[in-house]
Amino acid sequence: MQWWAWVLIWAGLVIAMLIMVALLGYRLFSKAMTAFRALGKLTETLERLDAAEEQLDEKRFVPSVIRDRDEVEGEWERRRDARDEARERRAAARLARGRLLVSADLRQRTFPWESSATHSPGGI
Repeated sequence: MQWWAWVLIWAGLVIAMLIMVALLGYRLFSKAMTAFRALGKLTETLERLDAAEEQLDEKRFVPSVIRDRDEVEGEWERRRDARDEARERRAAARLARGRLLVSADLRQRTFPWESSATHSPGGI
């Protein structure tokens, strides 16, 4: 091969490589710009959330380790009492439901074999 053919081949390869690097650089730049725009929107949203959080008068969470022992114990006892009351209500409801099942008057019930659809008026 002639020497100038090698120059043309290498020049073509270098130009193709430069075009590929330019295209990849453009894609990377556009993705970075999209990410920065999303970051800007996120920053605005976080600023609005911070402003809204300051307006809330909600009691902040304080770990039990930091709070006073009597306060934590009182809260625990209130929760325990609420659980016990709920458990007692559920047990009373189960007992009432069971009493209804046990004391059901079967004379007021109709059974499938006593249905009028299975009997004909003449007993046939």
